[in-house]
Amino acid sequence: MKRIYPDFAYSDAPRAGCWWDETCAIPDRPGLQGNRRCDVAIVGGGFTGISAALHLAQAGVDVVVLENRYVGWGASGRNGGFCCLGGGMLDDAALEAQVGPEGCREWRQAEVASIRLVEDLVARHKIDVDRHSDGETQLAHRSSDMEAMRREADSIAKTYGVEPRLIEAAGLEAEGLNAGFHGAMTTPIGFGLNPRKYVTGLAAAAEKAGAQIYHETPVRGITRQSDGYRVTTPQGEIVAERVIIATNGYSSEDLPDWLAGRYMPTQSSIIVTRPLTQSELGAQGWTSGQACYDTRKLLHYFRLMPDNRMLFGVRGGLMASPRSEARAMARARRDFETMFPAWKNVETAHGWSGMVCIARRRMPFVGPVPEQDGMFASLCYHGNGVAMASYSGALLADVVQGKTPTHVYPKVVQRPLRKFELGRFRRAVMPLAYAGFALADR
Repeated sequence: MKRIYPDFAYSDAPRAGCWWDETCAIPDRPGLQGNRRCDVAIVGGGFTGISAALHLAQAGVDVVVLENRYVGWGASGRNGGFCCLGGGMLDDAALEAQVGPEGCREWRQAEVASIRLVEDLVARHKIDVDRHSDGETQLAHRSSDMEAMRREADSIAKTYGVEPRLIEAAGLEAEGLNAGFHGAMTTPIGFGLNPRKYVTGLAAAAEKAGAQIYHETPVRGITRQSDGYRVTTPQGEIVAERVIIATNGYSSEDLPDWLAGRYMPTQSSIIVTRPLTQSELGAQGWTSGQACYDTRKLLHYFRLMPDNRMLFGVRGGLMASPRSEARAMARARRDFETMFPAWKNVETAHGWSGMVCIARRRMPFVGPVPEQDGMFASLCYHGNGVAMASYSGALLADVVQGKTPTHVYPKVVQRPLRKFELGRFRRAVMPLAYAGFALADR
């Protein structure tokens, strides 16, 4: 495998302190032993791969999932649990310039549909995900950002068909959102959840529908042959008519070769406190259960969970080593204390990091791999994969079968990924980009 970070990034070390791991057991599943055939082989057991497996199995397709470690080991089991609008990074003007007004509308419809799909999956399969938060709240870290929110409110109402609620700075304390911000806007679409419980429940539903999931089965090679693809693992092989690549930020440059240089993994780090007491919540003036994020380009995302633990995440890690991991955790803790000074003495016993995945065009890709008949891929959700990855897996389930998708399939995600400059050495441009983001956040 050819990956662009050191081996540390793909080890268990970055997720060793993951809080979610203590909330939900992952069922033991065997690794692949020997050879077998199937209709569709899926590489990757996260939201994309498991959603695709569930929808394919429900359609009667013989589907096998090959997971390097275990279901939810990657970003799907260690993210912040924000089931929200997003997945891409282009605003309406940029989208319209690239795919026209209708293409922009398609994407915005898909954003909403992705959240509705997760809601439906959770309800239909009776998955307890510790749901909370009425939509998502963005907090202005500068007064100019609040002015921009006021201008944006009408556009959100028009685009998504909901009325966002503006909260001026003077009203934040009464809302239980006291952390030094200049105002806020709540868009009532989306919610917070426990991502490990969600992906675990989704996998159980996929198996019940007939999918086969193998743990501890890293894929070492994918070879085209007359009757489909030969997928090679250390202890066996799968021959499948079609293959789905669902590895996102944990992808390899050579699985398939086409992926080389076309995705950019970057780190996101999270800390979680012990349960906060009522007096501690009152001392800070933060009692809201809203899923929140701020207006920084290198954003913070945070939410008070149902058991009163505060989850606090930061973007921006570019290295992968024990030392850089320690720096990332220290930065997260420093930013946490700056935002919530009343909690300076509150322990953050859990901390971990994982990879989000960025595309050169700053939008996901969902569709056939060019010049590889029968191979499909979906990746690059830009740190908002809970809903969009689940949705993309459902889209692929139809596309792989040659069906017209039952869900909106935006033209913007059908475009093949473009290569980053510098190819395998593309990480070299990120420090400069992040330095610019940091300056813009002042």
